[in-house]
Amino acid sequence: MSRADPKLEALEALVEAHARELHLPSVRGRFRELARETEREGQTPLAYLAALLEAELADRSERRERRRTHEARFPVVKRLEEFRFADNPKINRATIASLAEGHWIDGNESVILIGESGTGKTHLATALALRACSQGRRVRFTTLAGLANELIEARSAQELARAIGRWRRYELLAIDELGYLALPEGAAELVFQVISERNERGALITTTNLPFTEWGKVFTDPRLAKAVVDRITHRCHIIETGTQSWRLGHGLGRARGTGADEGRGAAG
Repeated sequence: MSRADPKLEALEALVEAHARELHLPSVRGRFRELARETEREGQTPLAYLAALLEAELADRSERRERRRTHEARFPVVKRLEEFRFADNPKINRATIASLAEGHWIDGNESVILIGESGTGKTHLATALALRACSQGRRVRFTTLAGLANELIEARSAQELARAIGRWRRYELLAIDELGYLALPEGAAELVFQVISERNERGALITTTNLPFTEWGKVFTDPRLAKAVVDRITHRCHIIETGTQSWRLGHGLGRARGTGADEGRGAAG
C-alpha cells in the first residue's frame, strides 16, 4: 500500500480552500479527477486549466437553468423537442425555431398563440419560456386567472405597487388561457396595469382561444379591451394554431383502436 504524499495532500487542501472561498463548487469537486485524466493523457497544464474552468461554467449554467425553471413556476414542463409538428402542420417549424433563439425577448417583443383548445398553444408557450430559462433569463409562467388572483390579493394586502413591480422585472412573462374565463370585477384594470408597465420593457407570451375582436368577453370594458389588444399586439409575432384539436384526434384514435381490439378479442 503506497504512502500518501504529504505535499500533494497539502496542495489539494489548498485548492479546496481556495475553490470554496471563490465559490467554485465544480472546481472543488472535480480538480482531482481532471488532474488524473490530464496526467494519464499527457496533456499540458493549460489544457487541464481549460478543462477545469469549462466544467465549472457548464455546471454553473445547468444550476442557473434549474433555478430559473423553478422560479418560472411551470405547471408542467413541456419541451420544444417533444412538440409533434406533424400533428399540426399549420404551425411553421422554422418560425418556432427562430423564436426559440430568443432574439425577440432581447427586443421586448410579444408572441401571441391563437387557436382552439388542444392545438398546442400551451405546449409551445411553455417550451419557448423554458428555452428562455436555459438562456439564463428571468421567466414567469402563469394563467390569466392566476395573475388576476395574485393582483387582487396584493391589492387587499395594500402591496399592489410591489406586486406590479415584481411582474415588471421578469424578462419574459407568459400568460396562458386568456379567454376561458371573464375577469372578475376590478381585476381587468389590475391586469392591464401589469401589461402596460411591461410594454416595451419586457417580453410577453400570451395564449388565447379568442380572436382579438372578442377580447371584450374577458376585459368587459370595451375601451380597456381595446387598450390591452393595442399594447399586446405592438411589435408582436402572431402564431395561429388553428381549430383542429390534435388532443381530441388522438383521443378518438385511441378509442377507435381500443374498440377494434375488443372486437377482435371477442371474435377470437
